[in-house]
Amino acid sequence: MLGLWVVTGAALVVAIVAWLRARRATKRVSELSDMYWELKYQHGELRNAVMRNAAQRTPGADTSVQNDPAPAPPVRPPDGFVPLKSLRR
Repeated sequence: MLGLWVVTGAALVVAIVAWLRARRATKRVSELSDMYWELKYQHGELRNAVMRNAAQRTPGADTSVQNDPAPAPPVRPPDGFVPLKSLRR
């Protein structure tokens, strides 16, 4: 009879440890997911900024010459990335 209680106690301890590890893993997955979407958002913002800067420059233009060329029409930047987390709020 004592053997059954030992096995039951050991199973309970293993179950509690597994439950705690699962909770920690769930929290870590949530943090990694948030970090992923934040990085993806920042990457999209940076890509849009680079595209805007590239569109503002004219290829082959000498920056030392100050001859006022006609201003280029404004270029609409491509749509930015919107993380799903901001839509859930």
